[in-house]
Amino acid sequence: MPGLVSCLGHLIVTGIIILFSDLVKSEIWTNEVSDVQFGELGSRVTLACGGSHGGSPVEWRFNGSSVPTWQTHEGLLALLNTTHSMEGNYSCHDERGTLLQSIKLRLGHPPHFVNVSCQMPNHMKIYCSWVQIKTTHLPTIYRTSYSVRWRGAEPCEQQHIGVNECTITDPPFWSYSKVLVNITQINPLGSNSTIIQIDTHELLKPDPPKDVRVLPLEGQPTQLLVRWSCPSSWPAESTSTFPLTFQLHYRPIGSNLWSTLETEENTSLKIMDALEGHTHQIQIRAQDALINHSQWSEWSHVVEARPWIEPWEEPTEEPDFSYPFDNLSSLVRTTGKSPDALHSNGSLGLLVLLGLFAAVMVAVLLTIIVLLWVRQRKEDNVKKQELTSMVKMKSIPILDLRSCPCPVQPS
Repeated sequence: MPGLVSCLGHLIVTGIIILFSDLVKSEIWTNEVSDVQFGELGSRVTLACGGSHGGSPVEWRFNGSSVPTWQTHEGLLALLNTTHSMEGNYSCHDERGTLLQSIKLRLGHPPHFVNVSCQMPNHMKIYCSWVQIKTTHLPTIYRTSYSVRWRGAEPCEQQHIGVNECTITDPPFWSYSKVLVNITQINPLGSNSTIIQIDTHELLKPDPPKDVRVLPLEGQPTQLLVRWSCPSSWPAESTSTFPLTFQLHYRPIGSNLWSTLETEENTSLKIMDALEGHTHQIQIRAQDALINHSQWSEWSHVVEARPWIEPWEEPTEEPDFSYPFDNLSSLVRTTGKSPDALHSNGSLGLLVLLGLFAAVMVAVLLTIIVLLWVRQRKEDNVKKQELTSMVKMKSIPILDLRSCPCPVQPS
């Protein structure tokens, strides 16, 4: 029974809103300039010549050109199956060509449903916006309101004319979470209402945390300190009443796996297991701490940081006092070189050694190449000699002993 009463209450509220919308429509368009007429695309539109007298012939013109007489009847002009090409200026004239009335025809569609979406970045504000599902091509206004179970309809405040947005201030968040939002679209051809129900507990979605900063900790090669600020849309004075839970995830660049940390109320966290010497990616998001089925915010922008790295120091050579020098200053005067010059000389010596090593390697490589070439030449000569010998042997004639005359031995 309470559910039935609630539904009847919503229907009554909706009826009042639609009736109010129709009254507004009549105030706006009924008394509009008389020479503008609106019609529905694809339908029959009839234009009446207001200055004509009953039965007197009338000539209709469209953008200055005559309209066929078969479209006119007793001062009326009938347009069938209207299209955008029929929009323009129509005028009616008497037999002498005197202008009786001019009408500007505009064609479009009656209001249709709109696509409504709402966001709730904190407990005190709901922002709703909408877009037309079907373009009407006609001047349109919107009446917006919201209602809850035990209260009547209240306006959803529209801050800017012509912008399809409205704001609900101080919704009944804790007493009743279900809210009906009504967007009524009105144009010269009628009105249509789109009503949606939202659950404020499920709709609540904070904005991402801001000012995310990551600091390396001196002397700690596996730790990073992360700090951030609450979203600017989450009032600072409400953080004690409506605390936020923050979730941080991080990974070394190149890894597909994120590690996660959480904290409530605090706006800083310390990563204890960062990969030493590697740059990490860090992001943070927020959620209302009191309603765990509300939405998480989007992740903040990615911040990259690397843990502290121990600075590398070049080894310095200390003077060796074991040498039998009576006065170290005389040695310094003898060299007459600054530490930078000594460092340059050391670099030069290293370059000379590298050059010598490269020359030796080139000489060895050339020697190997020459030996291989000589060996190949020898093998080619041996094969050539063997081939020549075989050719000579084949050219020697073989004697047939059976055919040669042999002397008869005496008996």
